[in-house]
Formats: sequence, C-alpha cells, structure tokens
Amino acid sequence: MTRISHWIDGKPSLGVAERTGDVYDPATGEVTGIVDYASAADVDEAVAAAKRAFPAWRKASLAARTSVLFKFRDLLAAHRDDVAAIITAEHGKVLDDAAGEVQRALESVEFACGLPTAVRGGFSMNASTAVDVHSVREPLGVVGVISPFNFPAMVPLWFLPNAIATGNTVVLKPSEKDPSASIYLAELWARAGLPDGVLNVVHGDKVAVDALLEHPDVKAISFVGSTPVARYIYETGTSHGKRVQALGGAKNHMVVLPDADLDVAADAAVSAGFGSAGERCMAISVVVAVDPIGDELIAKITERMAKLKIGDGRRGCDMGPLVTAAHRDKVASYVESGVAEGAELVVDGRGGPVDGAAGGFWLNPTLFDKVGPQMKIYTDEVFGPVLSVVRAGSYDDAIKLVNDNPYGNGTAVFTRDGGAARRYTDDVEVGMVGVNVPIPVPVGYYSFGGWKDSLFGDAHAYGPEGVQFFTRAKVVTSRWPDPATSSVNLGFPRNE
Repeated sequence: MTRISHWIDGKPSLGVAERTGDVYDPATGEVTGIVDYASAADVDEAVAAAKRAFPAWRKASLAARTSVLFKFRDLLAAHRDDVAAIITAEHGKVLDDAAGEVQRALESVEFACGLPTAVRGGFSMNASTAVDVHSVREPLGVVGVISPFNFPAMVPLWFLPNAIATGNTVVLKPSEKDPSASIYLAELWARAGLPDGVLNVVHGDKVAVDALLEHPDVKAISFVGSTPVARYIYETGTSHGKRVQALGGAKNHMVVLPDADLDVAADAAVSAGFGSAGERCMAISVVVAVDPIGDELIAKITERMAKLKIGDGRRGCDMGPLVTAAHRDKVASYVESGVAEGAELVVDGRGGPVDGAAGGFWLNPTLFDKVGPQMKIYTDEVFGPVLSVVRAGSYDDAIKLVNDNPYGNGTAVFTRDGGAARRYTDDVEVGMVGVNVPIPVPVGYYSFGGWKDSLFGDAHAYGPEGVQFFTRAKVVTSRWPDPATSSVNLGFPRNE
C-alpha cells in the first residue's frame, strides 16, 4: 500500500496525518494507496515555505528561471511514459489518452520556456520634457492552484509553468482521487533545479481548499472543476482579497449541419463523447442533428460504438473505467433519469462487456436520441460516457439551443460550407469554437477558457492570459538631471 504524502519545502512531508483517504485502481476497484489529507496547519506550513522562497525566486534572473523550465521540459518529455502510467493507474483513462494529456501539458511548459518575451515591458522616452516612462510586470507572490481529477498532470501544468516562470511561488492542491502524478511532477521540478519551497503540494479535501482560500499570504487562486464549486472558489477567494480564475463546468454541443460529412461527424462524436470515459470538461456531451440528417447520423454513431473495446487502460482498450464507484453510480443514475423522462435509449452502457476485472468502475458508452432541453441529461453536466442527440429543425434552432444554455465552454460545428462555419463562429456565445474539430482546446500559446457559467473571473488559463494573471503591472515615471546642466560636476562638459 503506497502512502502519498505532501511535498513541502522541496521534500516529502512524512508527519502523521490526522485524516487520510483511499486511492483506487479504477480498473480493478482495489485500494492501491493512502493519501494524507492536509489540515489547516499543513497548508500554513506549505504557504510559509512558499513565502520564504519568494524573495530569492523573484530576484532570480529570467535566464535562471527559464533554465529550470527547459530542464523540466526535457525531464517531462523523457518520463512521459512514467507519468502516463501513473495517470492510468489512478484515473483509469487508457494509456493513449494519458500520453496525450502529457503531450498537451508539454505545450504549456514550452510556452513558459519563452516567457522572457512575454513579460517584456514598454518604454517611452521623453513622454514629457526629460521625463521617461516604462512599465514592468512583477510576480504576485504565493499563489494557489486547485486542480481536478480528470487531468492530474495537464491541468496543474496549465498553471505551474507560467506562475513559476514569472517569479511566483506555488502551493498546489490536486484532486485526492488521483494525487500521485502531482508528486511525481514535483520530483521532476526538483530534479530540474527548482529551489526548495517554490513548488509545494498539499493533498486533501475542502479543509485544504478553504485554508488556501482564506490564507492572507496567498495572493491568487487558479481553479478548474464543476460550476458550483467554481462559483464558491471565486466568491470565497475574492472576498478574501485574492485574484481568482475559476474555470467551471460545461455542456459542449456539436452541431452537425445537413451538408456535413456524416462519417467524419460520427467519428468525431464517438471520440469526443467517449474518450477518457467522457470525464473531461471539453467532452462533447450533446450532438445537435439539424434536419434531415438525424436518423443517418444516429445509425453511423451506433455502428462505431459497437466497435469500441472497453476495459483496463493498460490492455490496449479504447475506453477505461470511471474514476470511482461513486462517480460511476452517479453517471448511471443519469441514464435512468433519461429513460424516465422519455428520451430514446439507443445504446445502453449499463452492464456491457468489458476487458477488465469485475470490481472495476465500469460504465460503457451510452447513447440517447430525441433528448429534450428540459431533461436532466441535457441540463446537467453528466461528466461520463453518455452522449445525447438533440434534433433541430434548422440552423437558427440549433444556434438558439447552444446560446440558451447557461454553459459556454466549448462547441463545434460540422459542415462543408465555409460561409456557414464563419457565421456559426460569429453567432455562437461560447469561448472555444471548433470547425470540423470536435474538441477545440487551444494550443499552448493561446489561452483556454469559456464564457457564462463556465468561467468565474476574467482571465483564461495558460498562454498570454495566464501570464497576465500571474503578474501585475507597474508603471515608472522618471526624470534625471541632465549632466550637462547639473550643479554636480560629473565630468561632463557643461552648457555655458
């Protein structure tokens, strides 16, 4: 049984924990580790370590900071298979999905490696007579990162590289469901030469979260999770004077127009709806079939679902288990709700065949047709392998459906018509849009984030907005005496 403890001031914290939690292998249902839950005192210790490390790290040159970033990038690339294996063992996603997660994390690290160009200030000479003005961006201090279970390596690395490269120190609170990846990453950062205390990791639940939100020495909070929790994080953090970016839930629609290539659309719906067991905030959970292609599209999606292999992510399967038994049961309850509310259950994933242990947290891909916008499977973020098809009579009906939804994270449109695609990207009220791309997650040098109830705060994650979030602007206005007219003899010739 592995013990997973905190990482504070450059080393594991091996004190006695008052509370602990079980960590499971989702493919077997077995407990494989015990994770320590942080008390408020543990969080205080981590914040204190970060606060001690901040003055020196802030003063470290950009060259010194980026040297650490480059070394960390190389270590992460060299150990991507190890990180992927840790993710699969505790989250359950198949190894290919886990390796893809690490690859997307590397993009954010690589962006941060070039951060000296992103934090350059401006300079105006002679803004007034003999008066110069310049601007700089300075780090905030100690910042907190609260990350979710669904991407235990990628989401922390949306925030850590930019925060660290800009001179901040960090306390990370990862999900207690799959905490080992965060400790492995902390070890890689240490091997890359990151000074002790610049990155600290505390595990736990709401006790640790509240301690970070309320701590007077924590200047900012970055969060990814469900909308109710994101709202709580934002309101609590800002009420304690912190800068907060809280990325919330989603209900991502994929609109398929009548002229679309239905084979491409069906492939996209299956991969984006059931990849990582649907446990991702950018998963497609609603396919909007614009008349008259609904029946044909349903048939093609059903055909492809029948070929999916569900099982242990280490066995070359297409989809693994859900992260916990409780989450599996919650998602299964939405299947029951959909049937009760009158949706047509086309493919029932309850009790399907799996290549894995009987005790695993299994729920196979599920497909509903004729879903109405009043049904719970439509209104709620299911966060599992449940795909709903909604029929729309026209483009206008489809765009209204998407825009009326309280979430605004990601969306996609499938069409062969460039004009229709351009119109859709202009009309839709969503933060990230794909055109024939089902999961439009931006590359690392753009920024990730939604609109409406999918984001609290005004800063998106990583990329340019991430740099702005972890720094604050300072403008300096200066006047220096001209040595030629100064009363002090500096060796310059004077005007007579």
